[in-house]
Parts: sequence; structure tokens; C-alpha cells
Amino acid sequence: MKLYIKYMVSIRCKMIVKQELEKLGLAYGIIDLGEVEIKQSLESKQHEKLKIALQKAGLELMDDKKAILIEKIKNIVIEMIHYADDFPLQKNSNYLSEKLNHNYTYLSSLFSEAAGINLEQYIIAHKIEKVKELIIYDELNLTEISYRLGYKSVSHLSSQFKKITGLTPSFFKQLKEKRRNAIENQ
Repeated sequence: MKLYIKYMVSIRCKMIVKQELEKLGLAYGIIDLGEVEIKQSLESKQHEKLKIALQKAGLELMDDKKAILIEKIKNIVIEMIHYADDFPLQKNSNYLSEKLNHNYTYLSSLFSEAAGINLEQYIIAHKIEKVKELIIYDELNLTEISYRLGYKSVSHLSSQFKKITGLTPSFFKQLKEKRRNAIENQ
């Protein structure tokens, strides 16, 4: 039996879910972002206890099929951008369609309706956050960052970065360095 959990987007969240399942004596299999495989069926009392425990931790047990699908979309985007070693070589639309076995137009329209932002904007926002993170870590240059996140060129990454943040990636990097220098000089 699969359970779907909203706001479960990090390793810390997985650990919380694991702890709560163990407290309730529930046998589980795979715990992924947004979902967990339970090895037995849940009694209504167990379901309610788990729901309350997860709510206390800022997580939410979901039952609505559309809400579950939207959460799956978010988790796939987060995993694809923030946790995967390599960005998928195929288009985002094809990747999401294959992962979720749904037409991209349906996924996009459902997502837009529920989230108030279109799916492509959501993906771009996450990519730009990842670019900021990689710039701050200073382990990769812009060419490597653009390749890692599936941009066709550094100029495409730069124009998208500027459109979202109002800054060029180079200026963003300079701000980080100025801030570091200011702290070191105190």
C-alpha cells in the first residue's frame, strides 16, 4: 500500500516519516520523496495517528488523487534539479510525462490550476535556485553549471537568470564575494 505525503521534499522529511512509522509499529518498504510503501494495510486508527504525527512535523498525509499527482510533479522536479547527478537529456515535458504516465498538457494544466504558476515557470524557478546554490558553492564555472542543468548555452542560462533575479550570474557571484570580503574584514 502506498501513502502519499505532502511537503516531503528532503532527506530530513524522510527521516521524520521513518521515525513516525516505526513509532506506530508499521512495516514499510521504500521511502521516497512524497511517498512511502507500507507493507500492510492501515487500520483507520493507525491512519489517524500517522496523519496527526505527520501534521505536527509539518507534513500532510494526502488522499485526493489530483493533489497526489501535483505533489508527485513537484517531487519529480525537485529530485530532477536538486538531487539528481545528471539532468535528463530529454525535454522536461517528455521526462515528466514518462515518469508519471500522463500527457504533459494534462499535467501542466492541472499543476497551473492548483499551484497558481505554470509548470515551466516552476521548473525554471527551481533551476535558478540551483544555479544560485552552485554559484555560491563556487565549485563549478557557468559553463559547467549550464551543462549540468540542461541549458543549451551559458547565454541562455544567463538571460533566464537575469529575467528571474534581475542580476547577471557574474554580478550575483560578485555580490557573494563582496559579502565574504566584508565579513572577513570585520
